[in-house]
Order: sequence, then C-alpha cells, then structure tokens
Amino acid sequence: MQQELNGIFVIDKPSDITSARVVACVKKVLNVRKAGHTGTLDPFATGVMICCVNQSTRLARFFLHGNKKYEAVLHLGIETDTQDSTGSVLSKVEIQNLDFDENTIATVFKRFEGGIEQLPPVYSALKHEGVPLYKLARKGTPVQKPARRVFISFMKILDINLPRIRFEVSCSAGTYIRTLAADIGTALGCGALLESLRRTESNGFAIEEAITLPEMESLALSGKISDRMTGMADALREMPNHVADDMLMEKIKYGRPVTKKDIISPEPVGPEGFFKVVDANNNLLAVLGDKKRSDMYNYCCVFHK
Repeated sequence: MQQELNGIFVIDKPSDITSARVVACVKKVLNVRKAGHTGTLDPFATGVMICCVNQSTRLARFFLHGNKKYEAVLHLGIETDTQDSTGSVLSKVEIQNLDFDENTIATVFKRFEGGIEQLPPVYSALKHEGVPLYKLARKGTPVQKPARRVFISFMKILDINLPRIRFEVSCSAGTYIRTLAADIGTALGCGALLESLRRTESNGFAIEEAITLPEMESLALSGKISDRMTGMADALREMPNHVADDMLMEKIKYGRPVTKKDIISPEPVGPEGFFKVVDANNNLLAVLGDKKRSDMYNYCCVFHK
C-alpha cells in the first residue's frame, strides 16, 4: 500500500492555464484526496506555485503572507482594461514618441520602492459580495476595490529595449505586478501593460526547486515523486521548532492542554506567535500558538500518522 503523501510541492506553473487547473492536475497525477495552492498566478503568468497535498493543506494559511519575487516585462505605450497583454486596448502611443533615457526610467522605478498604495485591478480574483471581480468586469459592471498598502522591497531593471523594459521585483503578498506596470506607465506619461510575468520565489521557495507538471507525472509513474516533496515540518522553514518528549507527544495525541512548562527551553516564538512541534524523526505533530497573558498554548493544527 502506497504511503499517503503529506507535504509541499513547488510547481513551475505553465502559461495559459489557471491556478485552479494546476491544482486539479496535481490531484489527478498524484491521486490525492486534497490539494490546494497558496497564491494565485494569472493564467498568462508562469513560475513558482506552492501546492499543498493531503494533510498539508491545513498549513496553507502559513504561506499566504510571505514575500514574492518576480521577473517581468513591461511594455510602454499601451494601456488595456486588464493591465496586461490579454485585455482590450484602451490607448496606444506610437513607439517614436517613447523617448526616455535610462536615468528617467530608473528614477521612476525608484519611486515605487517601499510602501505604496495600490488599487487592485478590476480584473482580479478578489471578490465583491461573493463574486470574483473579473466576472463582474466581463459583464460590464466592474467594481473598483479601495487602495491597499503594499510593500516593494526592491526593483531592479535588467534590460531596456524600448518599448520593453525587463525588470525584477521583490514585494509583499497581495502586490499586483500588473498594476505596478500600469502605474509606472502612468508615471512616465505614456501608459504601459505587463507583457510577461514569471514568479521566481514565493515564501522562500525558489524556482530552482520547482518541477513542471510533465516532470511530476513522470516521477509519479516511476514511484519517485516523494523525492521532490518537501515534508510538512521542513516546509515551515521560518517557523521556530521544538522537538517533543514522550510526555508532550502524549498530550498532543489526545488533545490535552499544553502549558509553557511542557516546552523545555523553547526556541524563540516567531513574530506571529507560532511554533512547530516535531518528533525525533522530524514528523510534524502540531503547530501551536502563543496565548498572550496565559500559561497555555493554543492548538492551531494537529497531525496524526
């Protein structure tokens, strides 16, 4: 009997496929009961997509707010309703009028580093009264959500070949690179769209760790798929770790209260107050949360073999 897969797979998402479709393919190829991703990529975009399978789907909440890194190509002089190359053209500037020197472009890019306000695109998976915004926009009733505060850690221009600018960006979760591209175009006074997008890192998982869907299928058929799976404990890379003794393992097994006396010499608790508890073989037993002004810990999730 095949051992149940419980862990994280880093997928190199292909273009022209939805994130939901990628998850469906993973479920089918791996023959797993549950699967889910931890951050949507637009259909035209490629790159890192974290997929949790079986029990690890309960860890998805811990991967929703991490930083992301992208390589992108911005096309100056064209604005569309979707802010990317898949939309309808709203305005266009002739290429001979796009006369920007490198210093001007670099100065404008620099203005978008740090904390900025960003209006979510009306063509997005955000919901309004339970309906995705892109569905409302396609019906001709677009809804503009309020501006959000996002953080751009850095932007690096990799290549300028007007009207195209290839760049790298590191940003907080919730940042729309389409909107960033459009806003840069507005700041330059000519408009712009996002021509291509590749996520190269998410929550510390890099593109070098990713596998394609065909590679996943081949590994699954050869029985070697677990070689490319990151176990649940290892997937929580930034979370403090505590190895349980027999008494603590017993308490977790039966859901008994865990007190601060049960955690001998604990690792520093992370900024969100969570830490993971593992056994001697690094199997994840539970994620616990610090209960403020209390001698108890909260159970966030518990895992059984």
